[in-house]
Amino acid sequence: MTATTAHLSRPAPDAAGPGPIGAGRALALLLFLGGLVGLAASAVLTFDKLRILENPSYVPSCNINPIISCGSVMRTEEAAVFGFPNSLLGLAAFGALAAVGAGLLAGAAYRRWFWLGLQAGTTLGIVFTHWLIDQSLYGIGALCPYCMVVWATTVVLFWYTTLHNLRTGVIPVGPRMRTVVREAARYHWALPVLWAAVIALMVLNRFWYYWSTLL
Repeated sequence: MTATTAHLSRPAPDAAGPGPIGAGRALALLLFLGGLVGLAASAVLTFDKLRILENPSYVPSCNINPIISCGSVMRTEEAAVFGFPNSLLGLAAFGALAAVGAGLLAGAAYRRWFWLGLQAGTTLGIVFTHWLIDQSLYGIGALCPYCMVVWATTVVLFWYTTLHNLRTGVIPVGPRMRTVVREAARYHWALPVLWAAVIALMVLNRFWYYWSTLL
């Protein structure tokens, strides 16, 4: 176990007892900073969406070219799946994650049900994020830089929350899977990097007709 992974989570409940489960400083800091990054991106998206509602001709600062265009994304039905801007979900979700991270940094520990709730929330977040990625690439045909920040942040927070819950026994695993989890924790950076690379290749392939004109 490296020095970094050693701080990602506390010992498994079997070793530490059935009480509240804490987290290492690295995970706490990741949740706190990741929550703040996602919160900031969601706040900018919310501000721009409100400006568009006030003035339909408003051009967001992140309208860079025909492909990287926040305005094109914000004006679609997919940008308000539940009848209100998706960014409002981000404000609530990332704000909560930042609060959880701050609590952990202050030494808080949470019951298993809380970690399972956090797992459920990040899992719903990653599913929704990938639906939005699909819609951006193959439905809308445009990219929003702040949305992509949210994509990346969601992937990282989901992965490290899952890894923490597997390592601490919040999500029970059998003896064979413990070896897999141990190796995943040892090379914890590999999956997020691979995940990001796959999404980047999807973006490159989808809009290659445009990128090629810039070469």
